[in-house]
Amino acid sequence: MLDISELSLDEGAFLVRLARQAVTEYFHGRKLSPPSDTPSRLWERAGVFVTIELHGVPVRQRLRGCIGYPRPVMPLVQATIDAAIQAAFLDPRFEPLREDELGHVTFEVSVLSEPRLLEVNDPRKLPRMIVVGRDGLIIEKEPFAGLLLPQVPVEYGWDSELYLMEACLKAGLPPDAWLDLDTKIYVFQAVIFREIKPKGDVLKRDLLKELRSR
Repeated sequence: MLDISELSLDEGAFLVRLARQAVTEYFHGRKLSPPSDTPSRLWERAGVFVTIELHGVPVRQRLRGCIGYPRPVMPLVQATIDAAIQAAFLDPRFEPLREDELGHVTFEVSVLSEPRLLEVNDPRKLPRMIVVGRDGLIIEKEPFAGLLLPQVPVEYGWDSELYLMEACLKAGLPPDAWLDLDTKIYVFQAVIFREIKPKGDVLKRDLLKELRSR
């Protein structure tokens, strides 16, 4: 399995451009295959999410699609292609992306670490165990589950307790479900690469730095 801390900016930029190319090719009826020049590290398994956002609009109006694989079920290069196509065309929250939108959206790729279960005897301790800007969250309480990427609470200005509540809502649970002992809370980290503007240069996000600059 991939050690996400080893990913370089060049490898991240490769993934972001691959995500955009996969969606572009899909408009023309072609399912992209992993390119022959794929860096060897990207053949390792890792969880990944692809986020598509409208450029230049307020944060609450940006999201245009976001789907991925929380756990390392396939090579990262293939998972990125699949997640990009699903984010563009199969996110049930949105209409499928239109080809004329490609010049107005940015692509972001979040490569995930293996989720880790937080084990506590008192769930009230959970907010102190979660670091906004570092941790992503997965909430599971059968048959419900929900995931929020670590950039989400940074962009919306949530503290760790509100973050837990919003993750419960994402899972279709009451906002205080994180206080139930039978609710499972997982944390993960992510290395995040995104286009600065549509079809533009790619940067590696530093969420803690983004928090400090606010």
